[in-house]
Amino acid sequence: MEVELLTQHEALARQRVDVASIFAEHHVGLVRLALLMVGDQASAEDIVQEAFERTHAGRSRIRDADKALAYVRSSVLNGCRSTLRRRARGFRRGVPYEPPAGSAESAALVGEERREVLLALRALPRRQREALTLRYYFDLPDQEVADAMGIGASTVRSTITRGLAALARALGEDA
Repeated sequence: MEVELLTQHEALARQRVDVASIFAEHHVGLVRLALLMVGDQASAEDIVQEAFERTHAGRSRIRDADKALAYVRSSVLNGCRSTLRRRARGFRRGVPYEPPAGSAESAALVGEERREVLLALRALPRRQREALTLRYYFDLPDQEVADAMGIGASTVRSTITRGLAALARALGEDA
């Protein structure tokens, strides 16, 4: 077993690495970083927690306390890369990754679906677009939609039916 001799400066620097204070100050920001990288909150929190565990376990090896945050940040990024590699292997094996319902990735997917619906809605004829918007976005009953558009309630219902069918076709769904 080798005995490592430290200079007094190095010994003081190692003692000053306060992982708890780094955690208190930077935990939220590091979770956000991981969340942007991996796309879901649970994985991001796990990655950051593991990074702090490794930092705490190896704090005696950190020579410069000022670089401890950089070490943790690097550890978080490496954890993210590892997580993404594991997910990629799952995709190659045919087991797709499904994020938790409330994750940033699912929010992005919902945003993408919303964008597709809006594009399909814009492609509809004006009357269908107006009827669908008034009925489903503003949640107006048929009679109020009819009054706003200056047409009959039965015309509103048939226009909405045709508009929904056209949207379903444009989005590739069964009507």
